[in-house]
Amino acid sequence: MVRVNMTRKMMQNLLGTFGQKYSTMLGINLISRSKGEIFKWFLTSIMFGAPIAETSVIKTYKCFEKHKVLTPQKIINTGWNGLVSVLDEGSYTRYDFKTSDKLLDVMGDLLKNYDGNLNLLHEQASNPDDLEKRLKSLGKGIGDITVSIFLRELRGIWEKADPKPTPLVILSAKNLGMITEEDPARALRELKEFWKKNKISGRGYINFETALLRLGKDFCRKGKCERCSLHKYCTR
Repeated sequence: MVRVNMTRKMMQNLLGTFGQKYSTMLGINLISRSKGEIFKWFLTSIMFGAPIAETSVIKTYKCFEKHKVLTPQKIINTGWNGLVSVLDEGSYTRYDFKTSDKLLDVMGDLLKNYDGNLNLLHEQASNPDDLEKRLKSLGKGIGDITVSIFLRELRGIWEKADPKPTPLVILSAKNLGMITEEDPARALRELKEFWKKNKISGRGYINFETALLRLGKDFCRKGKCERCSLHKYCTR
């Protein structure tokens, strides 16, 4: 009973501190399933895919929103110089040139192959693995991390969205004693089983995985154990 109570308190702390979904924070309505809202999250996921501060990504997305550059065609029309300007305005300066190249490349393929509609890409995918392959094929800059970030918040919205956890999620989950596996596919099974046994009312698996990502990024990766509110539950 003591262990059960500790696990529950740990989960309440984890989700209460780190569990807000990024799409919710940005006002992106993924539940609507509209191609426009899903594209907004895709754009944000591309920016989150770089090792850059969460606050910079959020600020930069708001700049894209302010300038109404929120569709594949708008991004193409804005052009390389215009994209660099928007990225710099949002303090995404370290990756501005590289990201502008990436966005133009990806949007060109998305328009050419799927008429700019990510829902169509999902419909044409035969299974979760094919879905991930199709997303990666949109451009050189779309890798495992970006795909995992994007699909994480589409669980339960897109039936084929079932991404494997990123290294940061695995790191924090292992530190908290939730899983033992480092292989992403096996870690995913362990995480789902842990959530099934220890879920918190009013929260979902997406909140759980998002919380682990934030914990891993802000504390576990940086070794800031003493400053972490979950330090007493850590097995590290």
